[in-house]
Amino acid sequence: QVQLVESGGGLVQAGGSLRLSCAASGSIVRINVFGWYRQAPGKQRELVAQITSGGRTNYADSVKGRFTISRDNAKNTLYLQMNSLKPEDTAVYYCAANIVTVVAGTKDYWGRGTQVTVSS
Repeated sequence: QVQLVESGGGLVQAGGSLRLSCAASGSIVRINVFGWYRQAPGKQRELVAQITSGGRTNYADSVKGRFTISRDNAKNTLYLQMNSLKPEDTAVYYCAANIVTVVAGTKDYWGRGTQVTVSS
């Protein structure tokens, strides 16, 4: 059974910073793509950033230059450093991963999310 657990969300003023973490646990053989998504009230879930096992990154245009995604493969952990936060970054942030396990093969997994609120 694979679990993704996010942490690091909270309330911050505009212009501030937060660092999100996502720890994956279970019988993991390999994590392929690891990514962050977010969903604001009344809006669809959207991709924020993702990183491949080889370290290639992809960012939403709205966060380029402000957010940095990284991963620690030894710890099966994903990070998102968020700087220069804006009120429009307010959302629930979800961790997602394409994971290979011995039992289930290759599947997509999601965390339960962590709230990020940016006050103006």
